[in-house]
Amino acid sequence: MNKSRVIVSLDFSEANQALDFCKTIDPVSCKIKVGKELFTKAGPTLLEKLRFLDFEIFLDLKYHDIPNTVANACRVAVELDIWMLNVHAAGGRKMMEAAYESLVKSGSSENRPLLVAVTVLTSMSSDDLSELGITNSIGDQVLLLSKLAKSAGLDGVVCSGMEVGKLRHELGKDFCLVTPGIRLDDLNNDDQERIMTPYDAIKAGSNYLVIGRPITRASDPVDIINIINKSINLLD
Repeated sequence: MNKSRVIVSLDFSEANQALDFCKTIDPVSCKIKVGKELFTKAGPTLLEKLRFLDFEIFLDLKYHDIPNTVANACRVAVELDIWMLNVHAAGGRKMMEAAYESLVKSGSSENRPLLVAVTVLTSMSSDDLSELGITNSIGDQVLLLSKLAKSAGLDGVVCSGMEVGKLRHELGKDFCLVTPGIRLDDLNNDDQERIMTPYDAIKAGSNYLVIGRPITRASDPVDIINIINKSINLLD
């Protein structure tokens, strides 16, 4: 496993675009994330080609269904030789426990993928939560779901940089915190509400940073990845 904390989100709609991009970057300097659009388009064949390039893969499909269905999906995902996958914490304790147990049964605890739970999407605001009938603040809702995920056996959660400090304090140093909504200082926020720079997110306690457009749209992605790695390595 490489030690990089950077996960590059492959925000492409076509497999050839994603592969061409990945051939330009170093699998030692980052991990990669494959989400719903790209996986729906290209499927497991793409993952096989990415593994051939020596990338560690975060399969970001955010499973959210009845416990048995999610457990079976996670079991099949293990066969794809991925590094990390996720579920929605809002699916509840039973769903998350079923997902975790399916991974444990599928192989050794040392080789299984990391399992993390999505808490509150970084695109969501307090008003969005209110429309869903959730009266908690975003921070309180993220903490509630994170505690639930930890008690269900999961390795960590996906959360914005704004919640990382509190979660690190409440849930301890061994709980994995994956942070999307990462932006560089000179780029716009696109569709993200709760954002943070790489340096600040790692300083707050993040383990891994999910970064898409600031890297994939850069004229020199390798240089951007190197700059990010250098900035966050200053904290080690």
